[in-house]
Amino acid sequence: MNGTGKMKAVHVTAFGGAEVLSLVELPIPQPGPGEILVRLDAIGVNYSDIVTRQGLRGGTPPYVCGQEGAGQIHGLGEGVRDLAEGDLVSFTGARTGTYAEFTAVNQDRVFKAPPGVTPEVAATLQIMGITVHYLMHDVFALGAGHQCLIHAGAGGVGHIAIQTAKAKGAKVFTTVGSAEKAELAKGYGADEVILYRDVDFKDRLLELTDGRGVDVVYDAIGKETIERSIACVAFQGTLVLFGDTSGVAAPVDTRALGKKAIYLTRVGMPSFIPDWESVTRRCSEMLALVEAGKVKLNIQPARRLAEAVEMHRDLEGRKTVGKNILVP
Repeated sequence: MNGTGKMKAVHVTAFGGAEVLSLVELPIPQPGPGEILVRLDAIGVNYSDIVTRQGLRGGTPPYVCGQEGAGQIHGLGEGVRDLAEGDLVSFTGARTGTYAEFTAVNQDRVFKAPPGVTPEVAATLQIMGITVHYLMHDVFALGAGHQCLIHAGAGGVGHIAIQTAKAKGAKVFTTVGSAEKAELAKGYGADEVILYRDVDFKDRLLELTDGRGVDVVYDAIGKETIERSIACVAFQGTLVLFGDTSGVAAPVDTRALGKKAIYLTRVGMPSFIPDWESVTRRCSEMLALVEAGKVKLNIQPARRLAEAVEMHRDLEGRKTVGKNILVP
């Protein structure tokens, strides 16, 4: 795309609370070598956007918030291959941010959506779909007979994780914060749902497993849960930390792992999608589960860019469920 047209975008004006988000007008970015310009139709909102907005991942404001989205290709940089203007693509790691009408992204971070896939579904297959895929295929290869604990079972990653775990034959325990979210988690197939505000999830899980614990705990909460998550792991089981929604967890006394020979790992998505092929494979395999009816995506009604502040506040206040989307 040529020219220097203008677009609406949401700037992080300074590190801080949701009030630092500001709707502004900016020049439409131009794709560099190996990049595509995407006209966004669905913008994924994730807790990582909040962590970044708070300044916990570096950067220098002002900049456009967000990293995930889906839309049609509107321009091609030099050297782009196997993609054409008009193709529907989804991606994470956009160079110029995604809370905007347009963004530039490296072609190696792109999934070309097959015909019939909506932008909302394509976007959901990115951070949330890919996260579930690598957690349950690579980090701990979940299978029939395994028992797992998934925190925040009504959330974006959680609702996909429950269904994927059930499709793989595992028994699923999950934590949620309300009776309404408990009903959602049961609808996704969770075998046992623990309301963490009513009971200590550690005590209840150990009661439900006759003191054994589970083979793997998938924990994106961090600070509030890590010690009790360790206690929930069975002998030679695994605790997978993949987020910090309650804050960064304190250093772990490794002797707490020794009694049950527990494996502890902290993972992040970039290492699991180093190239176009890995992005495509993971998104395609998650899409196959969706198309087979084994995973039903809970995509919430979209909000406008101008509602980004309210969206962030709701997400931080744990008022949201499923996948949350902004649209230009």
